[in-house]
Amino acid sequence: MNSLGFGLAGAAAALLIAAPIGYLAVRYPSRWTALIERAAYLALGAPGIVVALALIALTVQFVPPLYQSVPLLALAYAILFLPLALVSIRAALSQIPQRFEEVARSLGGNSVSVAARIVLPLAASGIGAGAAMVFIFVSTELTATLLLSPAGTRTLATEVWANTSSLAFAAAAPFAALILCLSFGFTWLFANRLGKAAFDGWS
Repeated sequence: MNSLGFGLAGAAAALLIAAPIGYLAVRYPSRWTALIERAAYLALGAPGIVVALALIALTVQFVPPLYQSVPLLALAYAILFLPLALVSIRAALSQIPQRFEEVARSLGGNSVSVAARIVLPLAASGIGAGAAMVFIFVSTELTATLLLSPAGTRTLATEVWANTSSLAFAAAAPFAALILCLSFGFTWLFANRLGKAAFDGWS
């Protein structure tokens, strides 16, 4: 259950950060938005231990209660896997003609209603694909999980690591199989069913 909760929290945090960056990059391209977008992609090249240690140093120094908390772990996942969410959201938004939003605004829609009724349903499959990719990577992430998760937390990835480290490969196999099942299940749910349901609701 920890892997499921952490995966969902990491996916939600990554999407929350990626959505405005992707929207600005697609709808308001400029030198500054391009700089922000490129900075987001740099995170994928950062080792998990670097991000985890940086967050540990910041929280211990400035906000000690956040150390080894789920919100901090979700933030670490969001930083590490932000590019995965951003690529999917950007690709989905770039496929939506801007005139759809312009027509909706000309009919009296405000930014919130246009985003909820036009942009979100049309981009749902891309958002779901991004969520699925982040979830998969979070489920298999080890370094940040070991350093930042609350004390005593056990996930599928840590169980696989603990058993393979002691050469107990048979004991690690069920946890690895569960990771695969979660990955396939959430890929189907997020990228397939979510996009179809949103499109049917919009149409």
